[in-house]
Amino acid sequence: MTNFPKLIPAFTIHVPIADPAPISPHLTFGRILPNANGAIRSHPDYPIKVDAALEHGADFIRASPPPTSASQVGNSKANGPTYVTLDVRALARNGTTGDLLYIRYTGKVDMGGAVGKVLRGEPDATTTGFGEIFTHVEFESGNLDLAVLAGKVFVGSGQIILEKGKPPMVEYKVSEVVAS
Repeated sequence: MTNFPKLIPAFTIHVPIADPAPISPHLTFGRILPNANGAIRSHPDYPIKVDAALEHGADFIRASPPPTSASQVGNSKANGPTYVTLDVRALARNGTTGDLLYIRYTGKVDMGGAVGKVLRGEPDATTTGFGEIFTHVEFESGNLDLAVLAGKVFVGSGQIILEKGKPPMVEYKVSEVVAS
């Protein structure tokens, strides 16, 4: 399998989220909670070191229109959106230098499984696994050591961690995409 890109583990990102607030029938606002252990940390083997705390952020979640027939989704579940898109913008402060790091990611969330239960606030929702949330992540910083991140391509997979007495925490494993 020549010429296919490969992935290099780069970051783990933890995003604490508040209960989503509807804006319209197809758009929901999700606030990223400051001071709730949100962070971006480099994988130990990744050469660009980041250890940053999330200070501010928002997630705009747009629902796909509900399918109008079972043939549109390949099954008989035609009662709601099959996926939502994410548009997240956040600000983190690197703990070692104090420099700001802008993070933006877009992605797709499969609403048919455990993640959908969490986002809909269903009472039987539990911690999810990876595989229902996928993202494309971008970074920007004025710090010369971190500015190089803006020229790279990153993708991630997420899960949602639910712990009693704590806000939901979205955990992303983010990898850099490189030539094989």
